[in-house]
Amino acid sequence: MTTSEMATGPAAGAPANTARQAAVDADPRPAGTAASLGREAAGSGAAGGSVAGGSVAGGSVAGGSVAGGSVAAGNGTAPGRRAVTAVVDGSGTAGEDSARRTLTLAKALNTGLLAAMQADPKTVIMGEDVGKLGGVFRITDGLQELFGEERVIDTPLAESAIVGTAIGLAMRGFRPVCEIQFDGFVYPAFDQIVSQLAKMHYRSAGRVRLPVTIRIPYGGGIGAVEHHSESPEAYFCHTAGLRVVTCSNPADAHLMIQQAVASDDPVIFLEPKRRYWEKGEVDTTPLADLPAGLRTGLHSARVVRPGEDATVVAYGPMVRTCLDAAEVAAAEDGRSLEVIDLRSLSPLDLDPVIESTRRTGRLVAVHEAPSNVSLSSEIAARVTEQAFYHLEAPVLRVTGFDTPYPPARLEDHYLPDVDRILDAVDRSFGY
Repeated sequence: MTTSEMATGPAAGAPANTARQAAVDADPRPAGTAASLGREAAGSGAAGGSVAGGSVAGGSVAGGSVAGGSVAAGNGTAPGRRAVTAVVDGSGTAGEDSARRTLTLAKALNTGLLAAMQADPKTVIMGEDVGKLGGVFRITDGLQELFGEERVIDTPLAESAIVGTAIGLAMRGFRPVCEIQFDGFVYPAFDQIVSQLAKMHYRSAGRVRLPVTIRIPYGGGIGAVEHHSESPEAYFCHTAGLRVVTCSNPADAHLMIQQAVASDDPVIFLEPKRRYWEKGEVDTTPLADLPAGLRTGLHSARVVRPGEDATVVAYGPMVRTCLDAAEVAAAEDGRSLEVIDLRSLSPLDLDPVIESTRRTGRLVAVHEAPSNVSLSSEIAARVTEQAFYHLEAPVLRVTGFDTPYPPARLEDHYLPDVDRILDAVDRSFGY
């Protein structure tokens, strides 16, 4: 980013881009390099294990579906660099002419960021090793080559500085997208996020907006070392002024990252790292070209599996686990479980959850984070308030334990799984 570019940005009080914000709020309801692997390489469990030397750095990401795919540059022009006319799919081969492709969640994020960068020349990406390396999970792979070092910026290992710089850029009219390498690394930036980013719009009586997106890979399930498997979502949901969202599948990843970048408010965008390599069909049509009727609002929950006997609500990495549990319940117990993906954690869209619970009479809330003062606590309280006379059993919760995240060899005992979810369903039917 040059000094002249920063100096010519819009003034801090410039009107919000209402067209871009409308795309975000479409739903009618309310609302490596040594640097990159330095932290992981402290022990053999990281440097040679499933994170640094295995499935992330040396496996399916670095050499396979993400880094081996990337993007193919076309002719034409685009703000800052050159246009992209074809997207290479997860296997590294050119996709079909159709906008619908099968992509990993990681690749869907990559193509979503690509579309956001093309849509607005003021969108910049910044973070540790997001440029030449393409990020530790290769989510930004190929973007610096396409858009240049001025728009895809490798930063020092200083999360507070990353977010603080993004706040300044946003005040001058840019749309920064910050990458926090791992969930446990976000805490040095917590003061900037909570004290400045979340409060500037309120502090300025609405005159200043900060369209900053902070991407955070979160959750466990990858066999990582300490500080690499946290679930910090409740911290941010407690903070007024932040939007907090999380995707659970490739289609949502592609759409929601574009909606987050287009938002005129700060967005904490949580990415379920254990699901990065799962594939799904994705409509790669850019957000601006996607009819409103074909996209779900950024802050809308969605029923991902209809059912009649009990409701299971989850978000992020646990949605897939709950869908697996519903399959087992149907096959072995003959029970029909309705599974709801929250998608947005702040604001919460609980209308589908309450409507479903009124029909089924039973609700189980599932997430990886500890149960104490958590999202499931809020869900249980609000559903009980609004659907009390429809409940056949108390709202039950399946969560991580109220302990620090355990060593990698013990994480299977910590994380909610199909058995624990079905046990909660059984207990619900026992009332």
